[in-house]
Amino acid sequence: MPEMKPRKTLFNPELRRRGIYLLPNLFTTAALFCGFFAIVQAMKGGFEAAAVAIFVAMVLDGLDGRVARMTRTQSAFGAEYDSLSDMVSFGVAPALVSYAWALKDLGRLGWIAAFIYCAGAALRLARFNTTLEVIDKRYFQGLPSPAAAALVTAFLWVMIDKDVAAADVRWAACTLVIFAGISMVTNVRFYSFKDVNLRRSVPFIFVVAIALGFAFVSYDTPVALFGLFVAYALSGYVLALTHRLRRKAPPPPIEQRGADD
Repeated sequence: MPEMKPRKTLFNPELRRRGIYLLPNLFTTAALFCGFFAIVQAMKGGFEAAAVAIFVAMVLDGLDGRVARMTRTQSAFGAEYDSLSDMVSFGVAPALVSYAWALKDLGRLGWIAAFIYCAGAALRLARFNTTLEVIDKRYFQGLPSPAAAALVTAFLWVMIDKDVAAADVRWAACTLVIFAGISMVTNVRFYSFKDVNLRRSVPFIFVVAIALGFAFVSYDTPVALFGLFVAYALSGYVLALTHRLRRKAPPPPIEQRGADD
């Protein structure tokens, strides 16, 4: 009779238990907490604290992947957990915060606009996860959900900081939320900055520009962040328009060598 192989059961020592890396998932959990905290603050009327929490979640979301790559602790669990965290922090939280702040005064249109944003974030994350291996790493297809969340919440933060009533800008908020939601599911490409090499040497003027940038952000943080993400959100459309105009431009005329040629 052929030799029987041992079955792989829960009690089989050959079946190793897969663990979960702690360090990168700590950052992901912290980002998830910030998104949840933003929702809670919006329910209590603390909209400025909610906006700050979403920006903190954005910073933490940018760190977890880099920490995982630096420490070689990448895993399929971490990738899925990061997507779920992003959905809460950059999908549900900005939509609910915007709705509670200004969109609820628009009635049915307000919650429809919030849903368009929330659905756009979900579709954006699903498409990103399924096309990760085939897309150009230098560009994002559609506006990234953290940038969309920053665009929406930075507008809210600026209005609160400048003592502008939500009722006075509810239509602008509605337009911005819908724009951010649609931008996440478009085919417009946005530069990802993933090919930027921080280890290479740069001219001295770059260091001066970075210092001036920090000074500008420190002087008026809400306005600086809002301006930065408005520029980024429009950059993809500008690049797409420039590319289309170049394709439609007629080819340069061929220089004639002579009349007898």
